[in-house]
Order: sequence, then C-alpha cells, then structure tokens
Amino acid sequence: MAETGRVKLYHWEPNANSGKPMLTLFEKGVAFDSHYLDLLAFDQHQPAYLAVNPLGTIPAMTHGDRVLTESTAMMEYVDDAFAGPRLMPADPVDAWRVRWWMKFMDQWLAPSFSMIGWSVFVGPSVRQRDPAELDAAIERIPMPERRVAWRKAISGAFSEEEMTESRRRVASGIGLLEQALAQREWLGSDAYSLADINGFNLAYALPLSQPQLSNDTLTPNIMRWLRAIYARPATRACWALGRTDMARRVTILEGAAA
Repeated sequence: MAETGRVKLYHWEPNANSGKPMLTLFEKGVAFDSHYLDLLAFDQHQPAYLAVNPLGTIPAMTHGDRVLTESTAMMEYVDDAFAGPRLMPADPVDAWRVRWWMKFMDQWLAPSFSMIGWSVFVGPSVRQRDPAELDAAIERIPMPERRVAWRKAISGAFSEEEMTESRRRVASGIGLLEQALAQREWLGSDAYSLADINGFNLAYALPLSQPQLSNDTLTPNIMRWLRAIYARPATRACWALGRTDMARRVTILEGAAA
C-alpha cells in the first residue's frame, strides 16, 4: 500500500471518465476531497485547474505530492494504493479479461458514446452563451484536438458518417456486453471488479439513450447488471455528488424489472 496523504479528486459529473476513479474511491472506502469542475462552464481550462493538470482534461487526482491523470490508470492506482476490497482479480485470466474490457470500453465504446453525448447534450448546453465569450473559452483549451472537438460539438458539425459509425459501434458493443453478461454475473470475472466500474460509467444511460437496443426484453443481462451496480451503496453515494440532470437519469435503474 502507498498511502501518502489526503486524496483530492477534480471531477465533473459522476459518470464517464470522472465517475471511474470516483466510484473506485467509494468502493475502496477512501475518503477524498471533492473538487467539482463544471465542464459546461469550462472550469477545467481556468488557471487554478491548469496549475494541477496543464492539459486541462478531467478528472485529475492528487495524492500527497503525486498528480494522477487518465481515468482508467487512476482506477488501478486507487485499487493498488489503498486498503479495502480488491477490485482487480488475482487470477491472471480474470485480470486479463478485466483489462480487456476496460480497453474495449476506453477505445471502442467511449469515443462513440462521447460523440453522441457531445452532439445531443454538451453542444446544445453551451451554444446559447455569448459567441465571443465562447470563442475565447475554446481558445484557452490547451490541447488542439480538444478545441476541434468542442467547436464541432457546439456547431453541430459531426458528420453523418461519424454519427452513423458511432451508432454502429454502440450497437455492436451492446451485443458484446449482453453476450458476456449471459455467461457470468459480472463483466470481467465472477466478482465485482474495475471492469464493472468502467462499464457502468459508460453504459448506465443505455436504457434512456438507446431504448430500442437496450431494454428488459432485448438485453435482460445488461439491465440486471446495471441495476445491481446502481444498487450498491458506493454507487448511490457517488451519484449523490452529481449536480445536473445527468444525476437523475440513472434513476431509471431503480427497482427490478416489471
């Protein structure tokens, strides 16, 4: 264990990338100082946060004098650095499977979920601001590729080809998730793991965003899995830190299937 002081977590809503280390901290029982950054107000590009993470990406975590970024790597750090229930299986095959799923989520599903989410939620949420103020905020973004993504989201400039490919990937991912969860209770092994935390933070909204593809009839195993994670005390505590309507969307998972 490498406990070296109080943890500070800089995050947005308790979903997607921000939710991954946040939920891991809750599952491990690690107390931390929550620093909420309003992504829609570009808090992550203000000088105070850039002093923590010069790239301006969220989440970030400090532990003593260490600064940690990249949400999936942060999850593994938390699991290794602190006491509490182990979230990475000891069995090497199960550990491989957990890492396989986390890589699949990060590289295959997350970019597609992100494009759809930015197109239908993030872009419309910020484009009502004063154009000059918005342009100045985007120019402060350190990473050029993030500036491009923000401009495309705000202007609704994701191409139909990009959106079609994102929807195809989401549909394919739903099929793989349902197949895997038909074989075992949890995603990576027979025990709750980092793969489930990673997956939940992307897939929690499937019943709302993709009801025609993910529901109790078509994907009963995904729905069982999502409800089981949402029912965990750590998940409830984590989602209580949400401040936007996104924090209420997860309540579709309340209770069992009718």
